[in-house]
Amino acid sequence: QLQLVESGGGLVQPGGSLRLSCTVLGFTLDYYAIAWFRQAPGKEREGVSCISAGGETTTIDVDSVKDRFTISRDRAKTTVYLQIEALAPEDTAVYYCAASYGSRAYGSRDVDRYDYWGQGTQVTVSS
Repeated sequence: QLQLVESGGGLVQPGGSLRLSCTVLGFTLDYYAIAWFRQAPGKEREGVSCISAGGETTTIDVDSVKDRFTISRDRAKTTVYLQIEALAPEDTAVYYCAASYGSRAYGSRDVDRYDYWGQGTQVTVSS
């Protein structure tokens, strides 16, 4: 069974950094694109970053984060990371990773294009 498991969230002071992890179970990333989304209370889910099966990366929805958010993956192609720098209170949200087979959803903000979702990890930025 294919699963995605996020980890690494927590309470961080403004200006701090975090590295979120998305571990895939039951498959490797040879044929899947992985995207990070986030959802703040009362807001729609928005795309953050995406990495293709071939390793290309792109920002999805939030242009303002592209200089602070870095997506990457490990050599074993089982974990995708989201490094977040200079965290601000407006970054507070539940962060989700999602997988899509092939390239059809690469960089897409359409949540319906993604086949699998993790349960999310909470990031709270507060002093």
